[in-house]
Amino acid sequence: MLSVLSYGRIVARAVLGGLSQTDGRDYSLITASCGFGKDFRKGILKKGMCYGDDACFIARHKSVDVLGVADGVGGWRDYGVDPSQFSATLMRTCERLVKEGRFTPSNPVAILTSAYYELLQNKVPLLGSSTACIVVLDRRSHRLHTCNLGDSGFLVVRGGEVVHRSDEQQHYFNTPFQLSIAPPGAEGVVLSDSPDAADSSSFDVQLGDIILTATDGLFDNMPDYMILQELKKLKNTNYDSIQQTARSIAEQAHELAYDPNYMSPFAQFACDNGLNVRGGKPDDITVLLSIVAEYTD
Repeated sequence: MLSVLSYGRIVARAVLGGLSQTDGRDYSLITASCGFGKDFRKGILKKGMCYGDDACFIARHKSVDVLGVADGVGGWRDYGVDPSQFSATLMRTCERLVKEGRFTPSNPVAILTSAYYELLQNKVPLLGSSTACIVVLDRRSHRLHTCNLGDSGFLVVRGGEVVHRSDEQQHYFNTPFQLSIAPPGAEGVVLSDSPDAADSSSFDVQLGDIILTATDGLFDNMPDYMILQELKKLKNTNYDSIQQTARSIAEQAHELAYDPNYMSPFAQFACDNGLNVRGGKPDDITVLLSIVAEYTD
């Protein structure tokens, strides 16, 4: 299942490949989402923008567009905890904070921090762990502000090349940085990172830039060159084209995840760490595909 979220009257007058910026014009993001839960052969979008244990949100407030993805740590299921609850609640809280205007566009880490501490203060404990990535576009300054904790992340593509990307954060192989809430007495046992540990960046974007934000289910199964090949199919900025490309990327990653003979990025990383692994990595997959376009009110 695919969902498309757009805000305001957006006029996409950019030609893909990147045009020079013109002062005085507001930018905006046209965004489509697509994903698959690991246990499903067809795309399943649960209530609250969740694909399996992944979650995401797309929101805006005044002159700012914000989106995010989170990947619930599946190991909690062994202890009777639904991993999707943590990631979904984290993303819903981020979305609410944005819509209420309780954030500074240049500081997405603060959005993540505020949302996480709200979860910590819940009267009913919400156990679990999650990675997270948040992307903020300031429409007027044309700057993108990002934060990433763990192995979800983003790519910015311009002229068919990756010009910006997030840095993956791992403690060790297959153990990403993560926000966690542990049962009482187990705080020192459960791996937990501070939201302040998130990697952050800020940079200018141009009309026609493509921003792909996703969980590790995508990046573990598709290397950059495959993603770029799919993005070449995105010939214009209309909604249908973004929909189709988001779906194509998610579907290809989903198929590769179940190919036992494919040398996936995850398998290559495992081999680099001394493990004899081959094949894709079955996982939940969430893809948010955005294009920077001109915004008119």
